Amino acid sequence: METEQDLGRPTRMLFLGEDLLADGFRLIGFETYPNPSPELVERTLRDLRREREKAFVVVDEAVMQQDIPSLRQLRREGGRILVIAVPALGERPRLGSDVAKRLAMLFGSAALEERADQATENPS
Repeated sequence: METEQDLGRPTRMLFLGEDLLADGFRLIGFETYPNPSPELVERTLRDLRREREKAFVVVDEAVMQQDIPSLRQLRREGGRILVIAVPALGERPRLGSDVAKRLAMLFGSAALEERADQATENPS
């Protein structure tokens, strides 16, 4: 349950990842941590949890693929801290979420790749 104190605290927006992506996130108001070490990612996420912060955290795929205990735990728990991953600049987007993995098992990974190709060729 949110307390009156929680309602007054803004949600922090953080980006941890590639320096080129960090520039864009910085321009739209995110706290950025360009090219962070796994230790910095762990410490930053652990501090968010310990301080009971509300946060929207964006990481790049390289960070998401690292073995970082606090990142794994936040992804399992959900709650006040939402973590999503974005692909590196210039890379073809890979759908790596648990939902995407389940869909690939049901329909085959080629079906997901076809949809991504169609979206790239025919942007709305």
